[in-house]
Amino acid sequence: MTDAAPARAWRVVLEKVESDLLEGRLGPGDRIQPERELATTLGVGRSSVREALRVLEVMGLIRTGTGSGPNAGAIVTARPHGGLAQLLRLQTAAHGFPIPDVFATRLLLEEWIVTELSGRDGLDLSDAAATIRATEAPDLTPEEFLALDTQFHMLLADAAGNVVVAATMGGLRSSIERYVRSGTSRIPDWPATAARLRAEHAAVLEAIEAGDAELARVRVRSHIAGYYAEAGFDPSAADD
Repeated sequence: MTDAAPARAWRVVLEKVESDLLEGRLGPGDRIQPERELATTLGVGRSSVREALRVLEVMGLIRTGTGSGPNAGAIVTARPHGGLAQLLRLQTAAHGFPIPDVFATRLLLEEWIVTELSGRDGLDLSDAAATIRATEAPDLTPEEFLALDTQFHMLLADAAGNVVVAATMGGLRSSIERYVRSGTSRIPDWPATAARLRAEHAAVLEAIEAGDAELARVRVRSHIAGYYAEAGFDPSAADD
């Protein structure tokens, strides 16, 4: 089966599982329908089912196993509640957001994040620094590098301490990853771009730790907007 509209089909699957979780039809320990059955029931392709399950697993709501036997398939490990339920709804909606809108919202959030962090007493950004060091590995694929890049930004969001901002960034994560990955094919010299992005991460961290909020804002905006432009996205477009 082939999805006629993959993004819409992905949301159909996630909304179905979300509904079952929120309304109690599924709970911790329950097994989600097998991939093939769920695809047939909802009239979507198996790729859409896999994408929805991937998001649920990243959010800590299910665990998936391969092969056969009692540990195979997708098993519910937690029920969404409070902010997590809202994050799940945002994650569902964000998959269909226009990329320029995600980009603009990301700028607003990340400028606030670095401003909030700058000069804070007792700030521990060692995890973010470790993520920068991890991007120095010589054998990273662009996808692996960009996963670490996104993790760096998510760690800053968590460190800022505002659960709404952190949840919003988390909800947008799949959309952010989608557009940054799709842009790699339009970058002529990936090693040079990777080196620049790594240096820009370090510069943002340096400005934060120096307590220079204005410099941190300038650097994070330049970092995000620079990649967006280099990857060939048009900020005025309605979508990618």
